[in-house]
Amino acid sequence: MEYMEAQLKTRVIGVDISQDRTSYAIVDIRGNIVADGSFDTADYPDLNNFVEHLCTCIVEMAEANGGLEMIRSAGVSVPSGSSVSNSIVNAPNLPWKGIVPLGAMMRDRMGVAVAVGNDAHVAALGEKGYGSAHGMKDFIVVTVGEGVGSCFFSSGHEHLGIDGLAGEFGHMCVWPHGRQCGCGNQGCLETYTAAQGIVTTARELMAERSDASLMRQLETLTPHTIKDCCDQGDELAIEVYRKTGRILGIALANYAALVNPEAIILTGGVSKAGRWLLQPIQESFEQHLFPSMRGKVKMLISKLNNHERDVLGASVLAWQVKEYSLFL
Repeated sequence: MEYMEAQLKTRVIGVDISQDRTSYAIVDIRGNIVADGSFDTADYPDLNNFVEHLCTCIVEMAEANGGLEMIRSAGVSVPSGSSVSNSIVNAPNLPWKGIVPLGAMMRDRMGVAVAVGNDAHVAALGEKGYGSAHGMKDFIVVTVGEGVGSCFFSSGHEHLGIDGLAGEFGHMCVWPHGRQCGCGNQGCLETYTAAQGIVTTARELMAERSDASLMRQLETLTPHTIKDCCDQGDELAIEVYRKTGRILGIALANYAALVNPEAIILTGGVSKAGRWLLQPIQESFEQHLFPSMRGKVKMLISKLNNHERDVLGASVLAWQVKEYSLFL
């Protein structure tokens, strides 16, 4: 009797979509990045053009590195992604509005299974598989960048919610009738602690106070340039991060009280502010944390490169999806 041995597919595609950049990579079964590429997300405001360009880039990369028949599946990290519907759901910080069936659109163009996940969920998969959460079963990953998101693992399993939208940490209200958020609500955590929220805080402080500040001389205010001012001893810039850290610390203390984690891992561009942000977060966190948990929750900054972690996390998502392919 003759048996036909099925070709073992030992590679997946990991994709990370952010407001500024879309990165994609071929990842092998050992977690090695075989090849990668990227382009500016903003160059493709039309959804169909974006998906067509992304899939073309992936297929060309795959064909140049062993062929598309080697690819088992693809995983996509994206803000407001739902792993239940395999779609982007009302993303406030992306150009494509409403419900976007991204997984189906990519599958139809490439002929392989595609799994879509929320960027914070995928970041947590990356941290668990390759980063600071490796070996942990109960932890929270919080992404602080253009937006604020989260995912928590309990007893080794991530909590996604009935619609796959759990973890929208940035859209919990921390200031009733506060700053307007892109989601339509007011006073969301994201409006105070994400990148634009930090810039808004800096501008408010400069308008309210007459202190001399290097920030007043900057052509462009960003979390990074504000951090540079902190490094030079600028007290008003330091106050920007102190205020941001206080708010974020309270929110994290509330989160920890609900899920009792071993650690909270901060990721994203804003987390690179280092001690200027981490110190006020830790002080506020311990002050407001449920007393029985004080001193027991580790506060960590991810040591992984953001884009590398997220494409690796997306590859983990890809390995979890049932295989589907138009190729033998």
